[in-house]
Amino acid sequence: MTTMSSAGTVSAAGAGILDRERTIATAGFNRWLVPPAALCIHLCIGMAYGFSVFWLPLSRAIGLNAPKACPDISLVGELFTTSCDWKVASLGWMFTLFFVLLGVSAAIWGGWLERAGPRKAGVVAALCWGGGLIVAAFGIYVHQLWIMWLGAGVIGGVGLGLGYISPVSTLIKWFPDRRGMATGMAIMGFGGGAMIGAPLANLLINYFKTPTSVGVWETFVVMGIVYFIFMMIGAFAYRVTPAGWQPDGWTPPSEKKSMISEHNVHLDNAHKTPQFWLIWWVLCLNVSAGIGVIGMASPMLQEIFAGKLIGHPELAFGQLSVEQKTMIAGIAAGFAGLLSLFNIGGRFFWASLSDYIGRKNTYYTFFVLGIALYALAPTFAAMGSKLLFVLGFGIILSMYGGGFSTVPAYLADMFGTQFVGAIHGRLLTAWSTAGIIGPVVVNYLREFQLAAGVPRDHLYNTTMYILCAMLIAGLICNYLVKPVDPKWYMSEEEVAKLQAASSKGDAAIQHGSFGIGKGGLDLKAALFWLFVGIPLLWGVWKTLESAVKIL
Repeated sequence: MTTMSSAGTVSAAGAGILDRERTIATAGFNRWLVPPAALCIHLCIGMAYGFSVFWLPLSRAIGLNAPKACPDISLVGELFTTSCDWKVASLGWMFTLFFVLLGVSAAIWGGWLERAGPRKAGVVAALCWGGGLIVAAFGIYVHQLWIMWLGAGVIGGVGLGLGYISPVSTLIKWFPDRRGMATGMAIMGFGGGAMIGAPLANLLINYFKTPTSVGVWETFVVMGIVYFIFMMIGAFAYRVTPAGWQPDGWTPPSEKKSMISEHNVHLDNAHKTPQFWLIWWVLCLNVSAGIGVIGMASPMLQEIFAGKLIGHPELAFGQLSVEQKTMIAGIAAGFAGLLSLFNIGGRFFWASLSDYIGRKNTYYTFFVLGIALYALAPTFAAMGSKLLFVLGFGIILSMYGGGFSTVPAYLADMFGTQFVGAIHGRLLTAWSTAGIIGPVVVNYLREFQLAAGVPRDHLYNTTMYILCAMLIAGLICNYLVKPVDPKWYMSEEEVAKLQAASSKGDAAIQHGSFGIGKGGLDLKAALFWLFVGIPLLWGVWKTLESAVKIL
């Protein structure tokens, strides 16, 4: 045993603590330790979804009790003003920065991540996300919006991209027998990050609030430090498989029957294939439809059901008093929270199901079921059925989350596992595009309908049918996905050369030897799962507390 692994030992001993060869698993490593490491990172960066909790207090950072408004100030003026409060709409640009930078950074540095390994990428992500929040805190303290955007939006956005894709390739290689489930567990954390972060931020804001401060910059500092620590724990817990490792007793599925390729396509060639762009559009159209609904979930429920939410079915939205509108806003917040639960659960459920029914069939389900539910949404609204309406959109949001968690396995099936993390990084530009398309379609169509005098409870009918059309286009793209042309396959010699270069001598440890990857939920793994599970369960509890008001 010593002789076989001596080359790898020497190589690892000469490597830096962040280098990939220092993270290659050794005898007795349990692969079930890798998903909670990924969750440590994803639960932190997932707070990007919950940033709206900061907008109202930040909109009165100077006025404290009420915004100190400057009605004529431009967005450029807001970037540098120290005497006027920021508008909520201007603060909302942070979401655009988050998801554009996430896609762009994942695309740019995905190839580097495959070479450097997940530990180094995870550390850089922790520095960017945690450090970006500290920089943003300084921007809030000196009341400079551009510094806040630079810190949380730009630097933090790079951390989002690297943190998001850091575990993908590693998990798929550790769980070739359950690719969907493995990526579903990690990417579930990104959906769950806001469930933990938003109520935590509320608690911290109230704790730090004083007569001279709204408590947000202090909250950013604390959360930046906490997130940095958690992400570093995850980064250092990552381990990669030795070259050629497979689970004991596992037999790769037949390529003809499963559409799971046994071959690898090089990163430089993946985007030259029609399969890459078809899956790009599959993800973009699925996400565009879902993300538009997420952004408008609260006003949509309020405007469609209005008085029905508080026992006054005869009252339309415009007939409600200020106090009644406040009441239904609280109920709608519960609706948004419930959708986030469906989003998270869908990430694990649908990705795990895809291991049994196949990735292509899973996306067929997303599109066919999504078309039916969007088309029926106006009917549910006309019936006045809150239950059917909420359940319908819950399922839609579960498929929105499922689309994210299933796509890495879809890519691995098409292009092999050698470059799947980097290919996934490039595909995430579809998310950046969807982050613009979805909200624009829903928001601007709503404004157009409102200006045309359409009643508020009918504002979204046309929108639902347009979203149906987008899903029909996605269904066609998914149908057109076929196995990759063999001309793009890498030869076995090319793959072996790449693996030898990345593992630097550790290729001797293969195929489940020395007990690597064995074991189920032993004590060490169980404790690590508990470490990430307790905060997640707390977030679920807080969300259910809010969501129960809808019934």
